[in-house]
Amino acid sequence: MAAAAAAAAATAATAASRVRLLVRGSGRVGGLPASPCRPRSLSVMSAEAHWLTPEERNQVLLDLKASGWNELSERDAIYKEFCFKNFNQAFGFMSRVALQAEKMNHHPEWFNVYNKVQITLTSHDCGGLTKRDIKLAQFIEKAAGSV
Repeated sequence: MAAAAAAAAATAATAASRVRLLVRGSGRVGGLPASPCRPRSLSVMSAEAHWLTPEERNQVLLDLKASGWNELSERDAIYKEFCFKNFNQAFGFMSRVALQAEKMNHHPEWFNVYNKVQITLTSHDCGGLTKRDIKLAQFIEKAAGSV
């Protein structure tokens, strides 16, 4: 019992020292680089987002609407619900999209119940729809078609 308490105290002390390192702004935790989950600067992310010109926006939205995507009225985003044969197909689809989203560093808002997957795309760092959203939506369409 005493050994377990000592181990718990040591773990708490280590966690506290890691927090102190981060608070001091070192960007490192216990000698390791900071987590890759830390957001990059907004200027870098915005530069990669590439706003759509009005002409580009109209054309790509026409194409996406033809395949079932909808513009959301309450915010600058697009939305689509996908329905699959079963949970396994839905989850496989989500896994493919997740791998691409990681490569793009652009992650969808989504919700899954059994065989349905609802996806909303927007660029939060830019406050609206960008070329990244369109590129991911086009990938999502291909992924859904191959399931």
